[in-house]
Amino acid sequence: QLQLVESGGGLVQPGGSLRLSCAASGFTLDMYTIGWFRQAPGKEREAVACISSSDGSTHYTDSVKGRFTIARNAAKATVELQLNSLQFEDTAVYYCATGPSLLCSLQSTTYHYWGQGTQITVSS
Repeated sequence: QLQLVESGGGLVQPGGSLRLSCAASGFTLDMYTIGWFRQAPGKEREAVACISSSDGSTHYTDSVKGRFTIARNAAKATVELQLNSLQFEDTAVYYCATGPSLLCSLQSTTYHYWGQGTQITVSS
């Protein structure tokens, strides 16, 4: 069974940085397209970033472009999301997900397996 586990969340001040990791059990993460999503209280889940298994291409939602970076960490066999210049509106539970697509998409319907999420709170 494919399982994903997120880590690295926490409390951070505005302007600060965090690095999230997505690890897998039951499969090799580097062979799969991975997406990061987030859901803030009272809001719908939204895509943040994704990285393709086929060519390593990445996509970001407009609100995080230039601030967040998704990348594979081959040594740790994880997919990381580096979050810089965090803002209050980045507060949410962050999830990683995977699916069968070779090219990543910011559409959540293309992802079939989800982690439990990790909380990020941006507060002064």
